[in-house]
Amino acid sequence: MQRSVKFVRYLREFGYEPVVVTGPGAVTGRWTPTDDTLAADVPARAEVRRIPEPPPAPSSVRRRLERWLRVPAPFDRWWTEGTAAAAATLSDIDLVYASMSPFSTAAAAEACAHSLGVPWVADLRDPWALDEMTVYPTRAHRVLERRAMGRALRSAGAVVMNTPEAARALRESFAHLRRVPVVSIPNGYDAADFDARPAAHTAKDSFRIVHTGYLHTELGLQQRRSGRTRRLLGGGHPSVDFLTRSHVFLLQAVETVLALHPDWRERIEVHLAGVLSASDEAVISGFRFHDVVRAPGYVSHEQTVELIRGANLLFLPMHDLPPGTRATIVPGKTYEYLASGRPLLAAVPDGDARDLVQTFETSTVCRPADVPAMVAAIETTYGSRRLETPEIPEAMRRYERRALTRELATVFDATLGRRS
Repeated sequence: MQRSVKFVRYLREFGYEPVVVTGPGAVTGRWTPTDDTLAADVPARAEVRRIPEPPPAPSSVRRRLERWLRVPAPFDRWWTEGTAAAAATLSDIDLVYASMSPFSTAAAAEACAHSLGVPWVADLRDPWALDEMTVYPTRAHRVLERRAMGRALRSAGAVVMNTPEAARALRESFAHLRRVPVVSIPNGYDAADFDARPAAHTAKDSFRIVHTGYLHTELGLQQRRSGRTRRLLGGGHPSVDFLTRSHVFLLQAVETVLALHPDWRERIEVHLAGVLSASDEAVISGFRFHDVVRAPGYVSHEQTVELIRGANLLFLPMHDLPPGTRATIVPGKTYEYLASGRPLLAAVPDGDARDLVQTFETSTVCRPADVPAMVAAIETTYGSRRLETPEIPEAMRRYERRALTRELATVFDATLGRRS
């Protein structure tokens, strides 16, 4: 959500007036932002057109049909028809910008652009069928989804990926898209979120390890339970491990640290901010020192930034891949972690995320399942606790939301044949 609303917030400064077409605003699912969560970032003057009806809620049987037989989802029809109806009420539109997922937004954007007689730009927040985090029922399903992806993007005036690796993978995977400009505009951070607040203070009598956002424990456990079957069917990446993108290995490291240093137990706190699944909570309950874990549940973005700035150590986990295999994603939280200037423990595979965090001296980087390295990082950071909150590192200015919005506006200019 932050990527989209920040673009809406700053596009006006670069010559574009955004008109937002979106869902009804009521809570309809895990990923649906409400009016309250948008209010702080979407300017009051921005025009917002909402599809009035809520999206359909398919049954579990219908979901299985959609997944296994690729039956068109009622949601896709609702979304495409709803955006087309909204587009019919608009005038003086120069360009359609599609922020994905859901990836059915590509069809909706193409239809809107066609009815308005304007080009459209696809922005993939995740790399769709190229995403190694996505598991399909079989290898055939993955192939079919890649073909659908290629067809959907063919009519775009430009395609924006959010990592250089994802942009490279797109160019290599779809030869017929070589005439479509493909650029990389990463996720980032908003300096206003940091500058508008007083410097966070880390309490002297505590050592806070902080993770913000979703964990992927259930996905990792499912993968391990059905690993052999999944490998035979070929629906997922053959060597990916999802469980490392959770708190499982961090808590193992904390358990080792507290066994080695019992007197640290009164000071160490593990903060896991975000909606937790039953599997996430079960891992915490089974943790020997579960009383050191703080799980506040969902918190606002403002509270998230405050928590990040007050951390002694930030934890960035990712899925595991074999050495030399590069991940196509960089978790959105990475940029706010780095902008905070706080010490960072990044348990990440090869790829853009690892390349980025290694350039900062405040970062400790290890493989996603390397518990001994996590233990060493906690011990080292605990021994050199810093209470001050530094300025935003100069190297992060390239990832500031205004700078990224300028890059997006440049893509719009090129698509429209305008001079920047």
